[in-house]
Amino acid sequence: MLKYLNQTESINVDKDLFEKYKFSVDQLMELAGQSCAIAIARTYPSLKNSKQKILICCGPGNNGGDGLVCARHLKQFGYLPEIYYPKRTNNTLYENLLHQCIENDIPLLKDDVEYIASKQLHQFGLIVDAIFGFSFKPPIRDTFIPIIHLLENTTVPICSIDIPSGWNVEDGPPTEGGIKPEMLVSLTAPKLCAKKFEGKYHYLGGRFVPKKLDKAYSLNLPEYPGTDLILLLN
Repeated sequence: MLKYLNQTESINVDKDLFEKYKFSVDQLMELAGQSCAIAIARTYPSLKNSKQKILICCGPGNNGGDGLVCARHLKQFGYLPEIYYPKRTNNTLYENLLHQCIENDIPLLKDDVEYIASKQLHQFGLIVDAIFGFSFKPPIRDTFIPIIHLLENTTVPICSIDIPSGWNVEDGPPTEGGIKPEMLVSLTAPKLCAKKFEGKYHYLGGRFVPKKLDKAYSLNLPEYPGTDLILLLN
């Protein structure tokens, strides 16, 4: 059976990818973000070349980087992504990813949730949750409370990258509230919290795991069909 990783295992798998298998951060980020964009394009084809936009909410870490890459690929696929990025970093990698989005004419929204709400959320056909990844530990920092609250209460479908932001990586959603995504794209391997996912579409993305690593952690990853970079799990 496909293994669902706890937080420590997730961290160790990433560490092995970097140290033992010599993947770079930007290399994995590109593969992950592209996988997410492909999953979105496959699931929401009606949004392509339509007037409805896709809101990409990015956090300051690797999950946010995946979101920036996803936005760029969605633009190339004919979608209309817009980025909300309230806490940027001066790390060169993230600066370059954001620069690539801007050069692809992807709008960068004001760092103000009220401004986003005032744009009327029905203009967006999908929201991509790329705020927190598997290294997240509560509580949610003040900067992100407004956007998490917005995502908890919106009726716009949400696609979460790897884990729904604000969820415990192992235990799942908080006892009260919590984001309820329609779609989840698990990267490398699903995390334990994905067992609590009740949305319509659960994809596995990131077709880059070496067979040796799969065996070492007993991941039991399924075979991807053909040349696909994603696999629908439910």
